[in-house]
Amino acid sequence: MFSRRHFLKLLGAGAAGLGALGGYAFGVEPLLRLTVARHALTPPGWPAGLKLRIVALADIHACDPWMPAARIAEIRDTANCLGGDVILLLGDYMSGMRFAGRALPAGEWAPILGGLKAPLGVFAIAGNHDWWEDEAAQRRGGGDTESHRALRAAGVPVLSNQAIRLEKDGHGFWLMGLEDQLAIRREAPGWRRVTFGLDDLPGTLARIDDSAPAILMAHEPDIFPTVPARVALTLSGHTHGGQVRIAGYAPIVPSRFGNRYVYGHIVEEGRHLIVSGGLGCSLMPVRFGSPPEIVVADLG
Repeated sequence: MFSRRHFLKLLGAGAAGLGALGGYAFGVEPLLRLTVARHALTPPGWPAGLKLRIVALADIHACDPWMPAARIAEIRDTANCLGGDVILLLGDYMSGMRFAGRALPAGEWAPILGGLKAPLGVFAIAGNHDWWEDEAAQRRGGGDTESHRALRAAGVPVLSNQAIRLEKDGHGFWLMGLEDQLAIRREAPGWRRVTFGLDDLPGTLARIDDSAPAILMAHEPDIFPTVPARVALTLSGHTHGGQVRIAGYAPIVPSRFGNRYVYGHIVEEGRHLIVSGGLGCSLMPVRFGSPPEIVVADLG
């Protein structure tokens, strides 16, 4: 017979379990875990003699206590040990947290990222929070954000609708960086807020002047359906893998495509996309089933 004592024990066990899960989601996974997500792929038309390792960092969201300077330095040091030919920073360095004790100014986190090292270089793009948290850039509706300026001052080129040609082992390839797709926010009638992007995919593609393969950095993965087969690989962040993902499903995803581009290596019609689960937290300091990660992509 199920007694009142049994019921209270069950209730207590349930409460303890929920407390443990909450403690893990708020205190362990976002703060103490750091994983490496590895992907190996050979996109169509990739040169047979070109083996390229990309190390990618996304969504740092620098703030105390959730992503302090010491944690960013740990991530940098780990990334430097992963043997990347090139290191790519996929945007959202600014806090974006409602419950941050203190948002780290760009002058604190950018010099740390300036210590990233790779034979072919370190390159960055901006994310939506880099734009949203810069009031001057919002008023201008364009130009450079504080993140752009701080990274460049730290020796990290920031690609804004630009393409550069790199070379390894006698093989050339293009690296493209798209400006953010949600950069500018404006108030609209009916207490609504609308966003519009500063991305220019056709203009960025037009900068490519030979047949070498191309890699695209785009903070939000929502651009992917319009990316042509000319691009060997698109790398994105923004979604944080949903931040909370249960059995591979994320109930809340900041994408109009929902879980379609929430996380991982996605192939559509022979085109390749890798979406990083990111490193920090946005809005709420919680991660569950989506630990902070550095992406390693081996091409060829």
